[in-house]
Amino acid sequence: MGKKLLCALSLLFCVTLAEAQITQTVTGTVIEKETKLPLPGVNVLLADTLGAIGTVTDLNGVFILRNVPLGRRSFRFSFIGYKETSLNNILVTSGKELSLAVEMEESVEALQEIVIQASASNEPMNDMAVVSVRAFTVEETDRYAGSRGDPARMASNFAGVQGADDSRNDIVIRGNSPQGVLWQLEGINIPNPNHFSIPGTAGGPVSIINNKILANSDFYTGAFPAEYGNSIAGVFDLRMRNGNNRRHEFSGQLGFLGTEVFGEGPLSKKHTSSYLFNYRYSTLSLFSSLGIDIGTSAVPKYQDMAFRFNFPLAGGGSISAFGIGGDSDIDILISEQKKPERNLYGENDRDQYFSTKMGVTGLSYTKPLSSNTLMKATLAASAGSQDAQHYYIYRHVDAEGFYAVDSLPQILGYQFNQAKYSAILTFYQKLNAKNSLVYGFNNDLYSFNFLDSARVLQDNGVDFSEFTTRWNSQEQALLLQPYVQWKHKFNDRLSLVSGLHSQYFSLSKSFSPIEPRAGVAWQMGKGQSLNAGVGLHSQIQPTYLYFYSKPGASGLYNREMDFTKSIHYVASYAKMVTANIRFKTEVYYQYLFNIPVERNSSSFSLVNTGAGFSRFFPDSLVNTGKSRNYGIEFTLDRAFTGGYFFMLTTSLFESKYKGSDGVLRDTDFNGNYAVNALFTKEWTTRKDNLIGLGSKITTAGGRRYGPADPVASEREKEVIYVDETRNSLQFPPYFRADIRINYRINRPKLSHEIAVDLVNVLGIKNVLKLSWAPDQTDPSADPIRREYQLGFLPLFYYRVDFSL
Repeated sequence: MGKKLLCALSLLFCVTLAEAQITQTVTGTVIEKETKLPLPGVNVLLADTLGAIGTVTDLNGVFILRNVPLGRRSFRFSFIGYKETSLNNILVTSGKELSLAVEMEESVEALQEIVIQASASNEPMNDMAVVSVRAFTVEETDRYAGSRGDPARMASNFAGVQGADDSRNDIVIRGNSPQGVLWQLEGINIPNPNHFSIPGTAGGPVSIINNKILANSDFYTGAFPAEYGNSIAGVFDLRMRNGNNRRHEFSGQLGFLGTEVFGEGPLSKKHTSSYLFNYRYSTLSLFSSLGIDIGTSAVPKYQDMAFRFNFPLAGGGSISAFGIGGDSDIDILISEQKKPERNLYGENDRDQYFSTKMGVTGLSYTKPLSSNTLMKATLAASAGSQDAQHYYIYRHVDAEGFYAVDSLPQILGYQFNQAKYSAILTFYQKLNAKNSLVYGFNNDLYSFNFLDSARVLQDNGVDFSEFTTRWNSQEQALLLQPYVQWKHKFNDRLSLVSGLHSQYFSLSKSFSPIEPRAGVAWQMGKGQSLNAGVGLHSQIQPTYLYFYSKPGASGLYNREMDFTKSIHYVASYAKMVTANIRFKTEVYYQYLFNIPVERNSSSFSLVNTGAGFSRFFPDSLVNTGKSRNYGIEFTLDRAFTGGYFFMLTTSLFESKYKGSDGVLRDTDFNGNYAVNALFTKEWTTRKDNLIGLGSKITTAGGRRYGPADPVASEREKEVIYVDETRNSLQFPPYFRADIRINYRINRPKLSHEIAVDLVNVLGIKNVLKLSWAPDQTDPSADPIRREYQLGFLPLFYYRVDFSL
């Protein structure tokens, strides 16, 4: 018996030891930061283990590290004449190989192998960016509680950024309208990448972009480099990663936002080509049937996909084909309600059928032209569409107190289609160790097809007028954007970036010939840095507004709207308080002009639009509006090391504007302050499994609004505010607390993860907006009521990763 017990214990020990020795392969590519060319001969070292695990990059800048222990690991990259670069606390799991993309910067004070140790964790991917920019990783979009794997919701945790409301992922940057945000994918300016998108907005309820397809990317909040145009508020510069070219890997995930499958692997190991794909289908109908509040009794349906194929070429070049796309639809059938119900996503007096589509596909070609010059050319096509039908509800209250429908006359039908064909050409050129250039152009050919007809209630409040056409346009237009930017490094601690951008839009014949941009970065020593930037930026208006024809008016009277323009001034100071804790403050002033406002005296301005599910139908517009945003931001964050991370951000700001009436008012988004506190802690078990606990607390000043005009609201069947007192009132402060719990199990070539996001755990009723909602069961009730954002919402997902 003793021998049997000893054998059993020995076997158990061997199994445990085998499990404890699970390792993974880490691969990657090292390129030069200025030219994007591969760097051969770079020393790659796993920095946080006792044993020496290291290698060097091959002629194509590729490296392979084998037998890397699981868990959070740090990697160090060194090369003679270049600044040492570190990637710290990168999660290595058993189900998928880890692939790293590393950029190294040449030292001006050359011939020293280790000049300055630069942590790449928060460094921007763009070498020309010096202020108001933060790199973010795919892991961050999963790590932050309440982010739902969405880059936009993740970015709302950064200083100077806040969400517009819980039902959408619109982001307000320094008091600017969300429509001022530019989305880029692989260098292409893309349409709104969200399901259920509305014309003139940059956000939506659910992102089409799946974070699993992304490489490290940049997010800008002001004074961005010359290569970015057609934006006055911020830029999401997203990059897709290549698939694993060594072995096939797959994932499956079931969660609140969808059921999805993911795969990647080699197309040909001989030629190191690879594929990557992802598909997701919504599962919200399941949660609605379980009685979980999703904000509406109508169930949104959507699906999206993404792919990338990469083909390396001889000589260091490559060809890549990529694409993302999604479609969505929702039927909001108020006529089926027997009693008034809460409804965040539509009007309460009509049935609404709404569907959207969005897609981008492109072909990218990179080729080294010399030892110091790289060319990248991209051709792409993108499109977005919205289709809606509205039916007004005539109903009465029956003897039992329930709604009974009398008739459903159609009052609206519109279909907006916008396609775009893009040609991008970029050159990265390194003149010498001190000077580098980036130049090229971004050209877009737009194709518009807008059709809309509607009718309104007549004065008797019973009959409708005849259908009136408000949009009927089929046209094309060019948006041309050439640019050049230059970086000069005086030494390894002081550098200057300057550039010029130009922009021309043929539809309105708008031309901004010279938009100067400049920035300076100074590494002061002792872990301190001082940066500053300035730039002139411009943006076209929401394209559907160029073609709107008010009933009874002659012609398209907003056809010649000019660009909205913005001048950014930014200065920042950062200091490493300890080896892992950084403090940063940034002060800014932004002056906006050429903003479209109504020709007749009013408080209307386009600076207040871009958030929500409604289009705008303005009167004749002129570019005479002005606005100013200024503030100060503070960030205290700790790098994810030792098993925990925290970040505290505080933003204090003012956002004011003038309409055509010349009155200085608060913008809709002037909450005056926003505070975010995030904390994450991880525990590793003896079997290399991982337990994570994260939390987030957000508070911010409430949105601005004004007294409603009951007579005008009754006539228009929506809330109409008294013009003279617009934004004289403010909703109560916003507050939300989120918790995230996840558990990852590692097994050989297989990993599982179970996670739950507890959104708004305290169930705080934050005010979203005012709505027009007459209660036909109680005619004496106030028809203007407050709408509240989502209450407590549990979001979960189960994910499995495995490789062959």
